[in-house]
Amino acid sequence: MKALGIIPARYASSRFPGKPLADILGKPMIWHVYTRAREALDHIIIATDDTRIFETAKQLGLDVVMTGTHHSSGTERCREALDNYEKISGSKFDLVINIQGDEPLIDPEIIRTLADNFDTQTEIATLIRQEKDWQNLFNPNIVKVITRPDGQAIYFSRNAIPFLRDVDKRQWTEHYTFYTHIGIYAYRSDILREIVSLPPGTLEKAEKLEQLRWIENGYRIKTTVVDYIGIGVDTSNDLDRVISILKNSGNGQF
Repeated sequence: MKALGIIPARYASSRFPGKPLADILGKPMIWHVYTRAREALDHIIIATDDTRIFETAKQLGLDVVMTGTHHSSGTERCREALDNYEKISGSKFDLVINIQGDEPLIDPEIIRTLADNFDTQTEIATLIRQEKDWQNLFNPNIVKVITRPDGQAIYFSRNAIPFLRDVDKRQWTEHYTFYTHIGIYAYRSDILREIVSLPPGTLEKAEKLEQLRWIENGYRIKTTVVDYIGIGVDTSNDLDRVISILKNSGNGQF
């Protein structure tokens, strides 16, 4: 299957405005994400609604497309970027991988894993990992997921699921295998075009999790378990941590 990796990049952010252009050892964050993703896929583009990000990407020789400012999610931006890039390039893509633009340390291997585990019967796919820290189960910013035995997702939640009755919460991970979500998605191109037209459902409105809209409407989300903990940049402290890791690894310029 011919895959296109898309990195949505917005300038506006309530916690960290201009985040994609944040300097990391002389290069903007989006360059680091793009460079790592390019190790996994032949075709990577940045999708942005901001001319500053667009011009910076162009100057660095990165493939980038402009999208509208009206999108409410990265999924919607990916759909427009797919349409725009197919027109520009004259190519058609079977698969789209939505790559988080705020993970400058993303491991190319998890992108390859997601792509390799995607087959023609899969509609949507994502990655999950076993959660061994009981405190993370009760952090609403960390999304939990339960699956069927075949790996199809049943439900995503900001709460700990399932609930373990008569077990001390500090011991939950000792009595059940819990999974948390890694925020990278792959979609068949035709499915991507379908799901962006769906209205928000009651579950999505309650949890503020877009993937519940797809489940409510009968779409199947295949999950693959990986041993990976990403480092997302949401604050200046996160940025400092990433810079420190790169300096210590000697990998700042690849």
